[in-house]
Amino acid sequence: MSKDIKEAASRKASTATFLQTLSAVLWSFFGVRKGKNHSEDMQKLNPVHVIVVGLLAAAGFVIGLLVLVNFVVSSA
Repeated sequence: MSKDIKEAASRKASTATFLQTLSAVLWSFFGVRKGKNHSEDMQKLNPVHVIVVGLLAAAGFVIGLLVLVNFVVSSA
């Protein structure tokens, strides 16, 4: 096997789990990330998964704000 194929195989085996992807996205929403963790994320995370989780997290955040505002307005 060539060196590139071995690297691709090892990279494929060490892809991030859903919780790792969610953690990276939530830390990015907060705006704080250690350099070491960021470089590990760049190697492990699938960009498509990050986009999907980011959109879902943003939608959840907006829905949560709408529910909170409706609750506060209806109790006043």
